[in-house]
Amino acid sequence: MSNDPLLQPYQLGHLTIKNRIMTTSHEPAYPEDGMPKGRYRAYHEARAKAGVGLTMTAGSAAVSLDSPPVFNNILAYKDEVVPWIRQLTDACHQHGAAVMIQLTHLGRRTGWNKGDWLPSVSPGPDREPAHRAFPKVMEDWDIERIIGDYADAAERMQAGGMDGIELEAYGHLIDQFWSPITNKLGGPYGADTLENRLRFGTDIIAAIRKRVGKDFLIGVRYTADEVTKGGTTPEEGLEIAHRLKASGQVDFLNIIRGRIHTDPAMTDVIPVQGMKSAPHLDFAGRVRAEVGLPTFHAARIPDVATARHAVASGLLDMVGMTRAHMADPLIVEKIRAGREDDIRPCVGATYCLDRIYQGGEALCIHNPATGREQTMPHVIAPAARRKKLVVVGAGPAGLEAARVAAKRGHAVTVFEAAADPGGQVRLTALSPRRREMMGIIDWRMAQCAAHGVEFRFNTLAEAEDVTALAPDVAIIATGGLPETRLFETDAEQPLAVTAWDIISGDVKPLENVLIYDESGDHPALMAAEIAANAGARVEVMTPDRIFAPDIMAMNLVPYMRSLQDKDVTFTVTRRLLGIGREGNQLNATIGTDYSGFEGTALYDQIIINYGTKPLDELYFALKPLASNGGAVDQHALLSGQPQTLIRNPGGRFQLFRIGDAVSARNTHAAIYDALRLVKDI
Repeated sequence: MSNDPLLQPYQLGHLTIKNRIMTTSHEPAYPEDGMPKGRYRAYHEARAKAGVGLTMTAGSAAVSLDSPPVFNNILAYKDEVVPWIRQLTDACHQHGAAVMIQLTHLGRRTGWNKGDWLPSVSPGPDREPAHRAFPKVMEDWDIERIIGDYADAAERMQAGGMDGIELEAYGHLIDQFWSPITNKLGGPYGADTLENRLRFGTDIIAAIRKRVGKDFLIGVRYTADEVTKGGTTPEEGLEIAHRLKASGQVDFLNIIRGRIHTDPAMTDVIPVQGMKSAPHLDFAGRVRAEVGLPTFHAARIPDVATARHAVASGLLDMVGMTRAHMADPLIVEKIRAGREDDIRPCVGATYCLDRIYQGGEALCIHNPATGREQTMPHVIAPAARRKKLVVVGAGPAGLEAARVAAKRGHAVTVFEAAADPGGQVRLTALSPRRREMMGIIDWRMAQCAAHGVEFRFNTLAEAEDVTALAPDVAIIATGGLPETRLFETDAEQPLAVTAWDIISGDVKPLENVLIYDESGDHPALMAAEIAANAGARVEVMTPDRIFAPDIMAMNLVPYMRSLQDKDVTFTVTRRLLGIGREGNQLNATIGTDYSGFEGTALYDQIIINYGTKPLDELYFALKPLASNGGAVDQHALLSGQPQTLIRNPGGRFQLFRIGDAVSARNTHAAIYDALRLVKDI
């Protein structure tokens, strides 16, 4: 038996959980037709197989027809969900993991134009800013109907083999009753007393308990402090916990602090990189200490040391490491084996959550196997025959290729023109708020060192350098350089500088700056932040109808917070057409895609962010020498088969290029390119 606090079993009611590590409820948006089918099951089973004590599914499963899914939720109101839930629970139980599910009615946190186009409902008339639907104020029959829906859904989950359920009471319908901000009703469920506000939730719990009996766990994930004037106070939050305990019908609490009605509010509840780790942990510990119910909590607990502290110091009974398990599902397995240094770090990029809303599925920024467990490996298998690989470029794509190839047992040499690894990630990490991104590089460098990869830094590789090593496979991961053309023109803009120039410090911002952002990703706002902090007057311009669409909601929040008190404006639907010089200033010709309008404006400096152009000269120099001529068999790639194309029978090696050496994309795409290619070499 281990003495590690994280590895101690925990008795929760009738259920013995084998350790103190859990993944809290979250919806990765993997259901198919509202059902947790193969992809969903494989995702949770991977974490169960690696040893997590409790996997909490769904975030949240919808109990009613008028709680339509806004991020591909499980539809717990359908009877057909039961066999799919049974397959999921059986798969996780066979590895010794406990399995629960979170149930909810979204209330106003959804849209009326989703699902069956029923009006959203809430105990008040105000819409939630994040989802924008004005709800119908609930009537008595709505309340009765939804209480019954909760009980029906809980019974389905019990029939599907779940060990218990968790009720979502932060931001969703139950909390909309509990919070004095959102409850505008009168009568027995109204806002006048805490008892009345709680009645909807306690009636739901009573109805569920009557239906499922005493040997089925019921917990509540709720906000014990809304951190908002007029909202639930910490004192009220503690009183709620005491009342739930006194009811004798609640087995555990899962503590939240804050609100989720806007992007900034959600980002404080679920912090991103550059924000404090575990900001609400001590508050959750206070609830546990003062109330005494089993207490769970998760909010940016990214590393084993913090999780161990949470349990060892008595702050929590079960510690949630949800995003950490998206980065590395093998955390518990590696703790048991004494390999904590081997854990792939969560870098707090929160690509996972942002992708749910904008991309339709959760993906980890640097573990492309997460959510793709049916096709991508978390554990790299050895190759049947050892080969010699040359990788050119030590950015995220090149390092992933080297890591996977080395773990396959191949001999790997990496050329890198710079003195240090990292590529664009190293540039990103120059921002103090985003320095954690270097974890993507540092982890891969450690993996490569452990598996004998040879690095040649400060080497601008030529074709002869590659061929001199007589490789079986050459992989070009040379990335790209900033594009300085404007849209659909071949003309470079020599009077402009690039966002990279500002971020790197090679160029200092001047007084009156235009940042023209046609790419919509991080470099433009990184440059805007640097320029604004230097005292510049900054205009961020985009031809799109919204700015920075590729940064997505939660990652946008820190930029906006940093810029609010600066002289920064945002201009949308304006296209930069050309740049001329007028005295000591630059004259920008500005148009729009929406009409024939054209105008001019003067700036001291114009900064362009328009993606990258591939550094592909080496690839094209090697292409005539390669047996495949650089071609990729896409059918083989997507079906997990080796590359066997022969376009040049006299070729001496296979040649591939990945990442931004192909086209401007992002870190996840670059790493995914490498994994799915090299895992079959």
